Amino acid sequence: MILNYFKIAWRNLLKNKSFSFINIFGLSIGVAACILITTYVLHESSYDEHIPNSENIYRMTGKFIKDGKIIPTIHFSSNTAPTLIKDYDEVEGSGRIQQVGNKHIRLEGEDTQHYEENFAYADQSIIDILDIQMVYGDSKMALSSPNTIVISETIANRYFKDQNPVGRSLYLGNNKTLFKINGVMKDFKSNSHLNYDFLVTFKNIELRTKRQIKWYETQYFTYVKLKPQTDVATFERKMSNDLVKNYYKPDYKEVGVYMGEAWDVTLALQPLTDINLYSSHIDFEKNIRNDIRIIWIFGIVALFILVIASINFVNLSTAKSINRAKEVGLRKVVGSTRTQLINQFLSESVLIVLIAFTIGTALAALFMPLFRNISGINLTIPWSSFAFIPSILVASLMVGILAGLYPSFYLSKFNPVNVLKGKFSSGNKSKRLRSSLVVFQFTISIILIVVSLIINQQINFILNSKIGFKKEQVVQIYGTDMLNKRIETFKGELKKIPGVSHASISDYLPIEGTKRNVNNFTIEGKISSDDMVSGQVWLIDEDYIETMGMTLVEGRNFMSGEDSDKQTVIINQAMAESLHLNDPIGKRITNTIHLYEIVGVVKDFNYDTMKTSVQPLCFFKGKSPYITSVKINTKDVSRVLDGLEAKWNTFVPNVAFRHEFMDASFAKMYDGVSRVKTIFTMFAILAILIACLGLVALSAYMVEQRNKEISVRKILGASVQTIFVLLTKNFLSLVVIALFIAIPTSYYLMQEWLKDYEYRIGMSWSVFAIAGISAVVIALLTISYHAIKSALIDPAKALRTE
Repeated sequence: MILNYFKIAWRNLLKNKSFSFINIFGLSIGVAACILITTYVLHESSYDEHIPNSENIYRMTGKFIKDGKIIPTIHFSSNTAPTLIKDYDEVEGSGRIQQVGNKHIRLEGEDTQHYEENFAYADQSIIDILDIQMVYGDSKMALSSPNTIVISETIANRYFKDQNPVGRSLYLGNNKTLFKINGVMKDFKSNSHLNYDFLVTFKNIELRTKRQIKWYETQYFTYVKLKPQTDVATFERKMSNDLVKNYYKPDYKEVGVYMGEAWDVTLALQPLTDINLYSSHIDFEKNIRNDIRIIWIFGIVALFILVIASINFVNLSTAKSINRAKEVGLRKVVGSTRTQLINQFLSESVLIVLIAFTIGTALAALFMPLFRNISGINLTIPWSSFAFIPSILVASLMVGILAGLYPSFYLSKFNPVNVLKGKFSSGNKSKRLRSSLVVFQFTISIILIVVSLIINQQINFILNSKIGFKKEQVVQIYGTDMLNKRIETFKGELKKIPGVSHASISDYLPIEGTKRNVNNFTIEGKISSDDMVSGQVWLIDEDYIETMGMTLVEGRNFMSGEDSDKQTVIINQAMAESLHLNDPIGKRITNTIHLYEIVGVVKDFNYDTMKTSVQPLCFFKGKSPYITSVKINTKDVSRVLDGLEAKWNTFVPNVAFRHEFMDASFAKMYDGVSRVKTIFTMFAILAILIACLGLVALSAYMVEQRNKEISVRKILGASVQTIFVLLTKNFLSLVVIALFIAIPTSYYLMQEWLKDYEYRIGMSWSVFAIAGISAVVIALLTISYHAIKSALIDPAKALRTE
């Protein structure tokens, strides 16, 4: 019987080719989009789940709250990890990671310097806690000794192809110490928040550090592995209270800082598997690329796309009910039961969906390389996964049954007597359902249009707004720490190149990924931490402000000469405001150890993403030599770059010249958001396309049903314009209803999204006007062809059968 159902269903598909094509094509696109988005969502939500015992591993986080202002942090003292192991039985292991960034390496016995990225210092316990697997070497001893380093499998293949490099040695940058390769670790997976290629032992730092490290010196990530069955909430409260009371407050008190009632310090543990999606609020979080809210949005878009495609099926099935009415009547007369009819129509629905899911899965595989490039993630269709094919089959059966339920029950209830007498009418209920579903489709479409427009406007606003410095035509030259004492000479030579106006030596730049440091400051004479302000500490030279195109609003710049301005500081307006300094020049501030005189105030500039307001900052005169920035004032950029490279090769011929324009680096800060924008826009267009596809078929069928009515109207004198308005007004009224629902909904959603940005666009009425006009135009274009074609038809042909 089941085979017979599918045989009849196949014949109906072939008989109604246009109906079948619209349904299968629309569903196939929806399924392909759904698979692509689901692959993305599953990848992003599965971060670090592959690590054994990941449910017991945490990263330490903290919240410093002063006067209601929350300062989240993930950086802690190097004392934290050993103290957790010493003081708490619940802790099975704890370790530190300190991100280093990028360095040059030189293999022992070679002269060539190689630039590499993703360095970090790490404890041996990090390898144990995260169960980092080794290709070569003993994981239990990899970082336990001084002067040892672990490299990734990728790096090993790059420099020691088909060899075991354990026992070989290399130099890091200008360091004269040889680091022995003690292990080759497997590459971190793409769904891990860790992406290091070099792990350097902490033992060297510990040997160099002669003094006792204080708890307010924070620059390390701390990872904790708790024993199974530990009550995490109870442990967090106990840990937070103990560490603040026994360690933080005494260390601050030693330097004359008393943590008063205005401060609230809370330490917590963040689950390892939450780090990727729940850390977007933390400043200077370099390894995080996503946000749980984005994942929810994409999941909802995937669901909407599938629902819109299913709505097309329901609409077209109920619209064609008149064509199936006589079939139902005859089947009932010859003995078919309602159950058999329902099974027949459900079989047709399931067959259509099965075909659509098969084609959709093939389309997803076809477009996966394109989606991989757009998303920047190495995604693949999980063919080898045991659950993938069964999931596709189950999903197709569920969609087929759910989409086919209403049409099946609706068609199977026709009264055979009325149908065979020609008294059948499709009824108002089915018309109301179709209208409701069309409104739903266009509501979603309008919301997607508004969201796409506002996301695009916000990203363009960020990339093109005034940010307090001039990022255009600034070239960053990397690796200038290799020059050692010759770096000032190199800087002077660069300034002699025609087309170069300024040059500055500093790793601290107003773009993400460069060096950052934090300290606490207060006005001279203040002793309570209630009066302290947390601010950035940047080392710059006397040419920095001019090179970056920043503005001094008060005071002076640093003077040239190595011995000048050692005890002076330039602050930004946010620091002056936070310290309540109306006339800051000449005032002195302290970090509880040294006093510094304020000699200048620089206009606020954005040095972090525009999700946050400009925070307090202090410029100190000093050396941070890894990056040298060069300001160009000529259109002949290629000639200047050639000159820069020639100078570089003169000074360090064994090191490759590497550079990047600052505006390109700035754009990278928003690369993740830009990718999300592109992906969202792409799938929004797909959703609208699928909705239009259903509207095309529905309008075609409605016009077909009214051909005789239109012919009579034409004979009675109706014009083409009158006929066009008659056929389109119902659809346009549905679009207007959708507008009234979509506009307040999209306004609320975008208000919530824009709250993440301290600097954001205002939502203009023009955005909603554009979305509304677009929806009306899309609807008109979708139904106009059939409406105009029907209005121009010869009425004699339509009435010939009467």
